[in-house]
Amino acid sequence: MKRHLSKLYLLGALIAAGILSLFESSISPYYYQIIIYIGINIILASSLNIINGFAGQFSLGHAGFMAIGAYTSAVITFSAHAQPGTVTGYAVFTGALLAAGLVASFFGLLVGIPSLRLKGDYLAITTLGLGEIIRVIIQNLDFLGAARGFTGIAKMSNFFWVYGVVAVVIVLIWNLIHSTYGKGFLAVRDDEIAAEAIGINATHYKVVAFVTGAFFAGIAGGLYAHFVTYINPSQFGFLRSFEIVVMVVVGGMGSIVGVILAAVILTILPEALRAIAQYRMVIYALLLIVIMLSRPQGLFGGGINVKCSFRKAPTGT
Repeated sequence: MKRHLSKLYLLGALIAAGILSLFESSISPYYYQIIIYIGINIILASSLNIINGFAGQFSLGHAGFMAIGAYTSAVITFSAHAQPGTVTGYAVFTGALLAAGLVASFFGLLVGIPSLRLKGDYLAITTLGLGEIIRVIIQNLDFLGAARGFTGIAKMSNFFWVYGVVAVVIVLIWNLIHSTYGKGFLAVRDDEIAAEAIGINATHYKVVAFVTGAFFAGIAGGLYAHFVTYINPSQFGFLRSFEIVVMVVVGGMGSIVGVILAAVILTILPEALRAIAQYRMVIYALLLIVIMLSRPQGLFGGGINVKCSFRKAPTGT
């Protein structure tokens, strides 16, 4: 029974997403947009958590993989004339999302093999540069709309698609981290030299983590493109990568629950402060500083076990 628990969670989450999607038309368009952005940010932050949190690498170019996924899926559905609300349209959309993930992971492999031999600050600077290179290349490709952007994308992403993918991604990451590969990630993160000394190929595990993270970021990009229906290179710049990194750091690198909560909070917070727009970014920055000073390991970092936190303390303690 325990072996199939994750499958039951996934099935329950998909059913819940399907039922809740029936009521999405009754939600205010503004709040509905925020709810969808929360789901997309959960996928992005969780995918970067594989690289930064579990494999111990520091990537700053995640928006580049999101851009590749967004443009790949948009070109496929646009070329196939996929129509929302039709079986054929959603079949094309499913294939487009998988293609978005595969193309992003292919570029993740191309980027990961040479750059993951670097460490620390060098790796962060390299991934930052590669993310910007991807954005600039797209900006100069006329068939992708160049700086004008890509228009005419079918609106296919809705509550069910976004939160269905969220459920699948979280279950897959949970199973990955608790597999042999996950233990390899943690060994490389904790002490790369010691891991290699016992026969673990550190570069191999880092590349696998990078490719997996890029795959999920590509799918998130596809969902984003088919929700906003218009994309341009400026939506995938350095600030976008920085926002995703902040979600992972604030949530606690290596904590699945913490990163999900951080993605929710940091998506809502800028909107909640919109009423005081002139001070919004100042307050946002101060809150981040307070969190980092009081919880430098992140909200749920440092080995906090949520399950244990809610257990009743033993008598006499």
